[in-house]
Amino acid sequence: MTEQAGPRELVGHAVAAEAAGFDFAVMSDHFSPWLTSQGHAPNAWATLGAVSQATSVIELMTYVTCPIMRYHPTVVAQQAATVGLLSEGRFTLGLGAGENLNEHVVGRGWPPVNVRHEMLVEAVDIISALFSGEYVNTAGKHFRVDSAKLWDVPERRVPIAMAVSGAQSVSTFAPLTDHMVAVEPDADLVSQWDSTRAEHGGGRDPGSRKIGQIPICWDADREAAIARAHDQFRWFAGGWKVNAELPGPAGFAGATQFVRESDVADSIPCGPEVEPIVKAVSAFWEAGFTDIALIQIGGDTQDAFTGFAERELLPALREASA
Repeated sequence: MTEQAGPRELVGHAVAAEAAGFDFAVMSDHFSPWLTSQGHAPNAWATLGAVSQATSVIELMTYVTCPIMRYHPTVVAQQAATVGLLSEGRFTLGLGAGENLNEHVVGRGWPPVNVRHEMLVEAVDIISALFSGEYVNTAGKHFRVDSAKLWDVPERRVPIAMAVSGAQSVSTFAPLTDHMVAVEPDADLVSQWDSTRAEHGGGRDPGSRKIGQIPICWDADREAAIARAHDQFRWFAGGWKVNAELPGPAGFAGATQFVRESDVADSIPCGPEVEPIVKAVSAFWEAGFTDIALIQIGGDTQDAFTGFAERELLPALREASA
């Protein structure tokens, strides 16, 4: 998470993850941390460029980029194509409708969710058209593109993964993108995603991936892990309908002031044990997800967590999910 470490440290984390045997690495794309205690927010795209050169086999992905306000979709397309080339085809562009936390900084206000989805549909269409390497001109309700062309595009088109949260977003974006991103192990989302894609001819990639995420807080001391998770990740308790609307760390601190450490411990695996993590992650593969991003809470503990993952966690997860 770009909110938990500086850019040089993040590059080091990616290198260590590749050496430990992780299959893919995802990177949040934020202008601000959720909570002040997280303390970081470097530029994701500059960091990804460095990661692409410091690693060689691990897949890379934005998790996720909002292409409707802080970035114009033409800029996102250029960034994604460039990282696709730098990584020699290891990059997936993860997209979502964004959060007020990051997008308000350009001073355009924060539109309601139905408008954000309208904007996101237009943005996906623009990005997909630009990935062809041809000239693109469009005058939509929200975006205008005037004679835009990407001069450097990878031979393998950059796949697009879309963050979804319910039936409406699935029905809208399953036909337009390649892979699904979700934060809850919801089997209905998976089945609807697959059935919607089948109805539309499978889209561009019939082998569509369903990518989930789960926060965990590893530490040799379970109480220390719970305290750190509460300090840095209690914002997660609000849910995305709330999280998308709050404008800054002070708002998240206020909204979560009554979240207790016990609440966090009940919802996030904390401590040194493998089994609680495997149990929590198993809900995703049982729901039909193909990939899972493990979000370790606390940048200062990432190296220790990576060692634990290599020795114990990854083997246990692969055995349990076989």
